[in-house]
Amino acid sequence: MPREIVTYPDPILARKSAPIEEITDEIRELADEMVEAMYENRGIGLAAPQIGENIRLVTMDLSGPDEQSDLKVFVNPRITAKSGSTESEEGCLSVRGYQAKVKRAEFVTVEALDLDGNEITIEADDIMAICFQHELDHLDGVLFIDHISRLKRSLYEKKIKKWKK
Repeated sequence: MPREIVTYPDPILARKSAPIEEITDEIRELADEMVEAMYENRGIGLAAPQIGENIRLVTMDLSGPDEQSDLKVFVNPRITAKSGSTESEEGCLSVRGYQAKVKRAEFVTVEALDLDGNEITIEADDIMAICFQHELDHLDGVLFIDHISRLKRSLYEKKIKKWKK
């Protein structure tokens, strides 16, 4: 059974995640659990805080949610360069029932490790650049709704309060 997705306003989503000091079997198992949760919830990206673990680990599969053929796992990813500007509609497994337009960099360069400890550098654009920025925001305690106007954010928060009644 996959791990449950942590949803807003859980405070773990607002915390900065710690770097992974060593890639252990436990980290690999956590990555497997993240992949399972991402696929089960029809996502294309997932950061460790979204399953309650404040460490710098991200899974992505941009072929999804149906095909699930391009899985990537990133340990301690960081954006080293950004350029351009784009705006797209975003949603999030941790922000249920809401989507909004978010401005992001159009191109990013990301450095990370894979699960074998190999250094990787990826130059990304389009959906991959957006997904990297979205997921790496999670590692810094930032949600996509932190990028929208106060009015839109307050409307979403009112919606959540109604759901909880």
